[in-house]
Amino acid sequence: MSEDKFIFSAKAKKSLVYVALAGIVAIIIGILFVQFGGHGHGHESGEEGGHAFHWIHRLYVNLWINSVYFVGIAVIGVFFVAFNNASQAGWSAYFKRVPEAFGNWLPIGGLLMLGLFFITNYTAPHHFHIFHWLDHSLYNEFLEDGSPNPNYDSIIAGKHGYLNEMFFLIRMVAYFLLWWFMWKLIRTNSLKEDIDGGNQYWFKMRSLSAIFLVIFAVTSSTSAWDWVLSIDTHWFSTMFGWYNFASWFVAGLAAITLLLVYLHDFGYFPQLSSSHLHDLGKFIFGFSIFWTYIWFSQFMLIYYANIPEETVYFIERLQSHNYSWIFYANIFVNFVFPFLFLMTRDAKRHKIFLKLVCVVLLFGHWMDFYLMMTPGTLGENGAIGFMEIGVILLFFAGFLTVILSGLSKAPLVARNHPMLKESLHHHI
Repeated sequence: MSEDKFIFSAKAKKSLVYVALAGIVAIIIGILFVQFGGHGHGHESGEEGGHAFHWIHRLYVNLWINSVYFVGIAVIGVFFVAFNNASQAGWSAYFKRVPEAFGNWLPIGGLLMLGLFFITNYTAPHHFHIFHWLDHSLYNEFLEDGSPNPNYDSIIAGKHGYLNEMFFLIRMVAYFLLWWFMWKLIRTNSLKEDIDGGNQYWFKMRSLSAIFLVIFAVTSSTSAWDWVLSIDTHWFSTMFGWYNFASWFVAGLAAITLLLVYLHDFGYFPQLSSSHLHDLGKFIFGFSIFWTYIWFSQFMLIYYANIPEETVYFIERLQSHNYSWIFYANIFVNFVFPFLFLMTRDAKRHKIFLKLVCVVLLFGHWMDFYLMMTPGTLGENGAIGFMEIGVILLFFAGFLTVILSGLSKAPLVARNHPMLKESLHHHI
């Protein structure tokens, strides 16, 4: 059992290549639909944010959405390992290598996001920016001839100390370096523990995990402000960091559970028990309710106050035929569905229920991020079609390839973990 290693077979790699190719084909079909006027798609003559709409704008927005989404799932894998280490939880020791492998995506995701920031904001036609605050014409109250600047935006200009290109890039690089560096230290000690044994590595991992949790407590919110909230530069919510984290966390839990269940189906983790699945199911169930609590609290407070500069965020999403159905589907898919399906004890212990709920939640929280980012970037030109599905498939294939490659490079079970025996006899 302790020597069991995951074999990333040629057949599995080929299947992921096919998924990626299917994604590329879907993207091409989506581009053709947009270019020639498919349902719910804008035309080049349409207007978005004061600029003519082009199909590449929609592609760029989708690339950014999926980058943020999959980076979030990756860092949640590290977070899962860290809070189990810091709390000295023994139940997850048996399968900790699965969420631990998620950190392999961080350096790739970081480079991808850094490249996409420049590509999506500086190569799109018609001066399109995902982040409106990158438009330099917004900051000067007067033009060079002394006349008033018609593009001047006092609100965005007031945020220039934080929302400026250099500081934004410094923060982005810092997030990924900190997350990757802490993951690398935890991962290195985890692998050394396999070789040398003893408790010294466990105590070191516990300390490193506590440090990571402090870092993540800050950066999970600030990265959400930067990568998602600043798209709607005029709008703000003091709950947004928690909201973004909750969505990331449920998606990350669903990804961990789904991958673990499928590995078990293929003969790995033979001692995985219904009690392990039950605890994972309880996490998904509980934090789906937590996400709903944050969702409702944010919406209710803004609705109750009825302040125009705050309510405009929800009006854009509720009064648009492109987004209103997603708004309502969001609460059904991410709360009602998992709440009803995972309410009973037995449901949390059966793989078929967990598979169904995890697949639905992974798409549901992608929809959540789509709804957070698309109205502020594409306006009425946003829709969910072939292009969106294609980009999801492309990222999914890349993400899973990296994770499974990382998983194959070490034993699946941390053989010398001091709480392994407790995990193997976990029963609730």
